[in-house]
Amino acid sequence: MQKEYQLRVLPHIAATHDELRALISKEKKIAKGEIRHVEILRRSIDARQKQVVINLKVKVYVGEEFTEEPITLPDYPDVRNSKEVLIIGAGPAGMFAALQLIELGMKPVILERGKDVKNRIADLKGINVKHIVNEDSNYCFGEGGAGTYSDGKLYTRSKKRGNIQRILELFVGFGAVRDILVDAHPHIGTNKLPPIIASMRECILASGGEIHFNTRVSDFLISGGQINGVKTLNNDTYRADKVILATGHSARDIFELLYQKKIRIDLKPLAIGVRVEHAQSLIDSIQYSCEDRGPYLPPSPYRIVKQVGGRGVYSFCMCPGGVIAPCATKPGEIVTNGWSSSRRARATANSGIVVELRPEDFKKYEKFGPLAAMEYQKEIEQKAWAAGGKTQTAPAQRLVDFVDGKVSADLPNTSYAPGITSVELSTVLPSIIHDALKNGFKQFDKSMKGYLTNEAVVHAPETRTSSPVSIPRDYHTLEHPEISGLYPCGEGAGYSGGIVSAAMDGIKCAKVVAGVPLK
Repeated sequence: MQKEYQLRVLPHIAATHDELRALISKEKKIAKGEIRHVEILRRSIDARQKQVVINLKVKVYVGEEFTEEPITLPDYPDVRNSKEVLIIGAGPAGMFAALQLIELGMKPVILERGKDVKNRIADLKGINVKHIVNEDSNYCFGEGGAGTYSDGKLYTRSKKRGNIQRILELFVGFGAVRDILVDAHPHIGTNKLPPIIASMRECILASGGEIHFNTRVSDFLISGGQINGVKTLNNDTYRADKVILATGHSARDIFELLYQKKIRIDLKPLAIGVRVEHAQSLIDSIQYSCEDRGPYLPPSPYRIVKQVGGRGVYSFCMCPGGVIAPCATKPGEIVTNGWSSSRRARATANSGIVVELRPEDFKKYEKFGPLAAMEYQKEIEQKAWAAGGKTQTAPAQRLVDFVDGKVSADLPNTSYAPGITSVELSTVLPSIIHDALKNGFKQFDKSMKGYLTNEAVVHAPETRTSSPVSIPRDYHTLEHPEISGLYPCGEGAGYSGGIVSAAMDGIKCAKVVAGVPLK
């Protein structure tokens, strides 16, 4: 017999199978010897009260043996002689689109400007240690996209956009731990995601798909409103009448190309701010209301949203036990982001703290048309680069000094490998953003007492929260309204935000390309 229960238990009980079984035996009046197995179906942390508890949904096997159902991949057919579909970009949208096309009997041909996951590592070291930015291989560009080396968070609130469970099961099938099927906020980690991405690549290739690395698209071949293929910077031509455009949020050259060719794109407001680093122990003490979280609780995240002068000021991509990374995609700019390993074992926690921007905020840049928000981004990044000494050294300020408008006399060491330098950040950030952040941090401290401390460090800027443009598509066909056969997809086109939602959008586009009607 199998019985399901919702439980609220102390952390050490949730983490210890024997204690969990004993509690269920006592509370549900089931003989302990009859409980053959307790399967955790769902797990989340409730830290709203002084005593932290774990919410569990469990399936109890009473007098019945448990056999774990294996997670298997679809039976991908050989598509090497099938109709080809071009996919621009090997991020989650592009990779999952490719897998779905193969499942439906079509041949994906992926063109990726960057390198494979293994060879990206040298370029990440280059920007961290030598301050050298490779425009095609960095934290944003390369196999797996921006998420590969910036955390692997799998949580999404876009539950109506597709089948989240299917995405998670595919990740498990390609090598992720089964815990991601259970945790309310699943996370793979920067150290674990690359081999999973490599397994996806090998599956695509084994099924007859193609992946071309170091292949940057430089032009779209269009005739009579129909796309016929693309040209690359290497002067190669790839032909197809179906092209999925899944380039990610930082493909500025693609946005500029679309604009130059008078292919419609639209300005999309985004959020911009800074990345703040605290000691993880401080965040734990605030969130868990204890001095030491102990061995049974993970490093605590936080999520906070405030309204400041009618604008949202909120945390973004919070990384417990994580590291701040340099994520520029071109020399002459500074961009910060964050990541955590699977264990989230670092002594520091960081989060983007960003300010909601609106179309009217970009009026100064209206001569750039739909690229106005992108130019706004670029100007901040270039100011940060100049303020940091024209290297990847980031301008920074202690948190209380930031709020008080004081240049920090000194700065502590932070996890940002290229280094930081003391700068009054009002010289880098537009006043709209700077003023909203100052007031936002004061409000944060009211909700998270102790957050506003001069031991925390503000790194600038956090600019790549989402795409600065949207690329329109028809609601039913998902094609660009002006170009038949062109399917804007994923985060770069404005239809997702994060690994899972991008993967869902890739699957959605692939199905439509293959003739599967949308439900």
